[in-house]
Amino acid sequence: MKKVLLFGISMVIGASSFSQIYIGKTCEISFFSKTTVENIDAVNKSTTPLLNIATGDIQMKIAMTSFVFEKPLMQEHFNENYVESEKFPYAIFKGKINEKIEYTKDGDYKVTVTGKLNIHGVEKDRTIDGLVSVKGGVISISSNFKIKFADHNVEIPTLYALIIPEDTDVKITATLEPYKKK
Repeated sequence: MKKVLLFGISMVIGASSFSQIYIGKTCEISFFSKTTVENIDAVNKSTTPLLNIATGDIQMKIAMTSFVFEKPLMQEHFNENYVESEKFPYAIFKGKINEKIEYTKDGDYKVTVTGKLNIHGVEKDRTIDGLVSVKGGVISISSNFKIKFADHNVEIPTLYALIIPEDTDVKITATLEPYKKK
């Protein structure tokens, strides 16, 4: 995990200084799909987003096995049959905030983030709406968007195709703080 985090930091940092890098203090990524049989709901609280405030670059590497479901069998099916976590262990987003933000000034900023989302080994260009909030030096990010399973070659077994929707609602909330080199 430490190697993954250090790799991610090095990708975002490039030639910039550490004071421009913010790292996730908390992060929650959830998805929800309403079905006629039972709802599919999972949450991941172990992702660490990185943000370079000088460039607007943002990235997340999300361990698929870190999504927790209410029912263990759902979690097993998600990892083994749908996202194939053994073969595709991570979802990765690398993007850039399009708007200029004054990170030294408290406020809420509506943003769009353009980047690439890789799920199940399939990378797709995405532009995602979000909100960046700055308060007392703490940066919070949030977003709600949809992901279509077919866009990432996630196959729904024929038996469930009539009850599982073709997409899922994704919600991300995170607080970030300045990265401090140890």
